[in-house]
Amino acid sequence: RIADFQEVLGEPTVALTKLRELCFSGIPFDGGLRCLCWKILLNYLPLEKALWSSLLKKQRDLYSQFLKEMIIQPGIAKANLGVSREDVTLEDHPLNPNPDSRWNTYFKDNEVLLQIDKDVRRLYPDMAFFQRPTDYPCLLILDPQNEFETLRRRVEQTTLKSQTVARNRSGVTNVSSPLKSTPSSLSEYEVLPNGCEAHWEVVERILFIYAKLNPGIAYVQGMNEIVGPLYYTFATDPNSEWKEHAEADTFFCFTNLMAEIRDNFIKSLDDSQCGITYKMEKVYSTLKEKDVELYLKLQEQNIKPQFFAFRWLTLLLSQEFLLPDVIRIWDSLFADDKRFDFLLLVCCAMLTLIRDQLLEGDFTLNMRLLQDYPISDVHLILKKAKELQDSK
Repeated sequence: RIADFQEVLGEPTVALTKLRELCFSGIPFDGGLRCLCWKILLNYLPLEKALWSSLLKKQRDLYSQFLKEMIIQPGIAKANLGVSREDVTLEDHPLNPNPDSRWNTYFKDNEVLLQIDKDVRRLYPDMAFFQRPTDYPCLLILDPQNEFETLRRRVEQTTLKSQTVARNRSGVTNVSSPLKSTPSSLSEYEVLPNGCEAHWEVVERILFIYAKLNPGIAYVQGMNEIVGPLYYTFATDPNSEWKEHAEADTFFCFTNLMAEIRDNFIKSLDDSQCGITYKMEKVYSTLKEKDVELYLKLQEQNIKPQFFAFRWLTLLLSQEFLLPDVIRIWDSLFADDKRFDFLLLVCCAMLTLIRDQLLEGDFTLNMRLLQDYPISDVHLILKKAKELQDSK
């Protein structure tokens, strides 16, 4: 299988159809194949191999620019404004009511930052990875010569206990599944020494910059669960040249992925044809085609798709399975040329695989099954989803 991948990726122009077919059945971890394939499938890298190095350089430079403008600049401006009296009176001050005031922006950003911070600190609590220091801390920000304000320090200094940004849209469902319980010692994670930063801090920066660049959607709870697996995959790439740029590459792949699924996160689109309600209904209409008995049972018990499918669909199943299994599912999802139609079939497969239990269970029991899905064998689920796809 590795040879098949190498052959396709070795061509001057990658044959996308062939690559999709290979990736759909799962990408081997060896030799950083997954990172490369995901970058192509998420339209970050073009199919012409000759363009790769210049494009990567351009995008990574652009990301450094974002860091300077959105993370370093506000921190410096804040430090400077506090030092020089005349600056404060002439230009801007923290109580300036003008909406264009830099301070006003700074405080508004802090509200979003506090929500991101809360979410990224508890990313995959069952894994130590996100708490560990990265081998490639962001030197631009952590340069001891400059004493720039890091986002972590900014959060620590934000004594304004602003209300958590009320952006949890999941209604009945809770965004984190019972499977992923948060350790009670969350606040007791060791603080890394100066000059080091943990992987969760990198994820925080990616989300903060995304929120700044996309004010229409900003940050919605759950986006952290989408960035997590992408960043983990890129930051564990065996090739150190790729690994070093995991942050910038993750940012652009996440942005491309969000361009395809962002409608799920926008509340005002919920009931439109591209919104999440439509997709949830689609899970049920597909189930009705494939297994009418099970469909009627769920209807009869008034188990609405938003009770479970909301989380399955918006978070691309990242909360239902352990990280390596999520990554395997994403191989198939990213390879799907109809972009996430296959996700609806995976959701259907998950329902049909526990049909006997669902047909026997009462409302409470069935809700528990759906909110904390019992099958952990993702190969079985993907195989079933493929059968449903082929039986169309």
